[in-house]
Amino acid sequence: MSLSKQDTLAASAPWVAVVLNLVPGLGTGYIYQRRWRAYWITSALSTGWFALGLVLGQGDGAELGAQADPRQQLVGLLGLLLLAGVTAVEAGIAARRARQA
Repeated sequence: MSLSKQDTLAASAPWVAVVLNLVPGLGTGYIYQRRWRAYWITSALSTGWFALGLVLGQGDGAELGAQADPRQQLVGLLGLLLLAGVTAVEAGIAARRARQA
């Protein structure tokens, strides 16, 4: 007997999904919940954010081994922290809703 997607989500602990999405910040809580679409969207967003930083950082004229601009590093970090926070809250809400249903 296989579980439905809703049953699998309801069986997952909301706090585990939240912690897994917060700590690495890459949507690993979605893997725990077996929510593959949400995981791939999160992975695409974080990869896109990283790639955007690389593209925008090339115009600085920085040479290999030179110190990066602290403002760019802060923007990159804040973006990834925002993504981790949003996915953590969403994973917790989804698990709670599945348990109530």
